[in-house]
Amino acid sequence: LRIWNFPGLSLVFSSRFSASLGFSPIEMAEAAVAEKNLGNEAYKKKDFATAHVHYDKAIELDPANATFHSNKAAAYFEEGKLDECVASCEKAVEIGREHRADYTVIAKALARAGNAELKRGNLKAALNWFQRSLSEHRDPELVKKAKSLENQIKEEEAKSYINPELAEQEKQKGNELFKKGDFPGAMKHYNEAVKRHPDNAILYSNRAACLTKLMDFQRALDDCEKCIKIDPNFIKAYIRKGAVLTAMKEWGKAQSSYEAALRIDSNNAEAREGVRICLQSNDEKPEAARERALADPEVQEILRDPGMRLILEQMSNDPGALREHLQNPEVARKIMKLKEAGIVQIR
Repeated sequence: LRIWNFPGLSLVFSSRFSASLGFSPIEMAEAAVAEKNLGNEAYKKKDFATAHVHYDKAIELDPANATFHSNKAAAYFEEGKLDECVASCEKAVEIGREHRADYTVIAKALARAGNAELKRGNLKAALNWFQRSLSEHRDPELVKKAKSLENQIKEEEAKSYINPELAEQEKQKGNELFKKGDFPGAMKHYNEAVKRHPDNAILYSNRAACLTKLMDFQRALDDCEKCIKIDPNFIKAYIRKGAVLTAMKEWGKAQSSYEAALRIDSNNAEAREGVRICLQSNDEKPEAARERALADPEVQEILRDPGMRLILEQMSNDPGALREHLQNPEVARKIMKLKEAGIVQIR
């Protein structure tokens, strides 16, 4: 194809006519790129109607170039014609695969289709397009976008699943099976209850009790911690945590948990009995306990903290400073960790 430019006049001949005039494939391809460039200029000016005219001419001149279809898709996207955008992306992928286009060209068309679906709120369809694009070319920015979208979909599915009434029904079913000693059966209902109402502290406490019966102590501890995080004044969570740690023979940690319960209710019989059992059962020699504690990476990190070293020095010189420092939740957590490890003593 040749384009003759005269003042105020541009003559563009069809590919068939150009071929009949003996223009080479290279000349045809060059002319197609020229039309694409004119389309891009119009696109930048948001003159999408003109952009489509030039992109269509480019496609007519070089039907094997997938980029031209992808460019049309970009114009449709900006126009809000999302069906047409996706269709042009699909055509770009089809042409690209047929003529072995560079993988980045195909990946770009797939990602653009994903953006169209995302724009109209079809999150799962968008994620599917993004994942297909990433299978062609792992663009770092698209990897982040796809991961963020995947998390958003999971969060929305979790939110849509929440139903406190159904959670209560599942909890009751779990309690019935728990009383009968069918702990695996109870777990199924407790799991469902937690999914239905993930902000209910009682559900984690019940599941922790069930996990303890199944001797899955670490998961039971995790549920106790979750329960405490949701409701720091839920005394049963501390007692359950103490029971789990007692079963693990972690006497110092168990004692701290029972003592935390007593700070909420100083007359709680279970917590008092828990402390008594821990004191009676903890026959580990202080030297061995200290050596084991110092090997704990968390304890090492706390002791290396200059701020904590200053706090510990203040506590040793002024016992009254402890009460003030315990007002800070993070400092209190670290002090309790050192107490459990036998590094510090609190009277």
